[in-house]
Amino acid sequence: MRILHLNLKKKWFLMIASGEKKEEYREDKDYWYQRLCETYGGTKFVQFKDFDIIRFKNGYGKNAPTMDVECKEIYYAFGREEWGAKDKLCYVIELGAILSPPITDQDRMEILTGGDK
Repeated sequence: MRILHLNLKKKWFLMIASGEKKEEYREDKDYWYQRLCETYGGTKFVQFKDFDIIRFKNGYGKNAPTMDVECKEIYYAFGREEWGAKDKLCYVIELGAILSPPITDQDRMEILTGGDK
């Protein structure tokens, strides 16, 4: 099972946890190209990596809340600005079911009152 680890600010973390946000975006940068794309023998692009799960973490703290979400697909397109995409092409990570236990109201309050990493 392949897991992609991504850190998020609390706004996006909570939107995904609530089921409102169905995609996550990453800029078209070499760093994300290397993390999200398969290459073979110097070929520039072959295909997107096949991740089973996206493990989201709210910030960078050791005890920051996490959740596992199904990764349905990764592709290259314009994203939705209301979900954090800029007005340019980016890597789109299409999200499926939330696999970890649902976030509770108490968890949500702790995230809201904690630091925004």
